[in-house]
Amino acid sequence: MIEAVVFDVGETLVCDDRYWHSWADWLSVPRHTLSALVGAVVAQGRDNADAVRLLRPGTDLAAEYRAREAAGQGECLGEADLYPDARPALAALRAAGVRVLIAGNQTSRAGALLRGLDLPADAIATSGEWGVAKPRPEFFEKVIAFAGTAPERILYVGDHPANDIVPARAAGLRTAHIRRGPYGFLWGSSPEADLADWRVNGLEELLGIVAG
Repeated sequence: MIEAVVFDVGETLVCDDRYWHSWADWLSVPRHTLSALVGAVVAQGRDNADAVRLLRPGTDLAAEYRAREAAGQGECLGEADLYPDARPALAALRAAGVRVLIAGNQTSRAGALLRGLDLPADAIATSGEWGVAKPRPEFFEKVIAFAGTAPERILYVGDHPANDIVPARAAGLRTAHIRRGPYGFLWGSSPEADLADWRVNGLEELLGIVAG
């Protein structure tokens, strides 16, 4: 029985279009150029931040984040960035009596922005707040403590097979892979994605999984 559903953020609940567009504008490069490079590094199994490093070798991303904040061009996250099924799916799961949590690889700032959206979630945390990121086992140890129930009663939902499905499964959680975003589609037929307990094309499918 699933008692808690924990959601990844980027390309699971939130569309990353504005995130990458803002980076392209900050770097003064065409948006398509950066998007293409993100796709290239994703295909190579690399961190998507490497796309920025290809454009600006040696870039200190933490320093760039600070510079963007100082220039008034820091992280933004609003209702329009949510996938259309995100809020309804979270609300439906909570109405069904399931604990709904959000925990992904985001900054502390993103955590504050997510909480500002007043989503129908019981709690929200990010890797920046926890000081550990996926796919580290310690991240999923925190997820288990966050959910407050046994690992096998937790369903982790994410788009990235290597960062979400494999380590969550190793920690004893149930998993659902969503075919969404670059990682979700490109690696959707990979052996890592095949390890998921469920494969979904939209978040509305989760209610049936939990009910079943």
